[in-house]
Amino acid sequence: MERRDVRGHYDELAAEYDEHWVYGPDYVPWMSARIAEALRLTSTDRIADIGSGTGLFAREVVKALQPSHPILCVDPSAAMLRRLGTPPPAGLTPVVASAEDIAQGRCALPYEQLDAMWLKESVHHLPDQAGTLRGLADRLAPGGRLLVVMLPATIQYPLFAAALTRFEELQPAPEDIVGHLQAAGLEAGFGHVEHELRIDRDKYCGMVRARYMSLLSTFTDNEIEKGIEEMRAAHPEPVLVFPDRFAFILGERRGEDA
Repeated sequence: MERRDVRGHYDELAAEYDEHWVYGPDYVPWMSARIAEALRLTSTDRIADIGSGTGLFAREVVKALQPSHPILCVDPSAAMLRRLGTPPPAGLTPVVASAEDIAQGRCALPYEQLDAMWLKESVHHLPDQAGTLRGLADRLAPGGRLLVVMLPATIQYPLFAAALTRFEELQPAPEDIVGHLQAAGLEAGFGHVEHELRIDRDKYCGMVRARYMSLLSTFTDNEIEKGIEEMRAAHPEPVLVFPDRFAFILGERRGEDA
């Protein structure tokens, strides 16, 4: 099995990242609205998008929220953050740092405490999920909220069989993340949201070839090509239709008067 470091994977993908993640015109606005809704964001919140990548979702939140404090786009890949633009859009502040850097206090932030933060599809990259989430929880102000958005333990993507199997081997369970947040002193629970995706089959095969999911970076070029052949045989239809289901895990720190 071929393995690449996570930062290197996203550095290589940076130039094409937005193209691969914008499944359709309504996907990013839909997901951004669900994040803002789950976190009960207000315009005065001090907010961080941990593992923001190119800021796809933070940009949408800024448009809707018009925050008085810039949203911090935190990512270890400077190449990804450069896609925000120079200078970055109003309402966004890039921070080159990993979740571990923030959790362990190795990176100074513009805000002493945060009112809300989210991690979208990045928690599985954390080598020490419990320790990092505990450190992030410690950065929350009283009443602060931490949202983990992640795929469930199984997915219904039209990927090749080996990729789906490997996903199940590597993906943490949402229940475990709830437990980590509770151990960090937060009140936590989770639910699911679902969005139907419709993607041109050739485009999706191109996304797989580009390894749009970090999971796919564990396969060799030859394995990817064989996998795409398998996908084409299993899905002759020109447009792929499948559910994109996410676990939304919310942890909340009690307010001082609670």
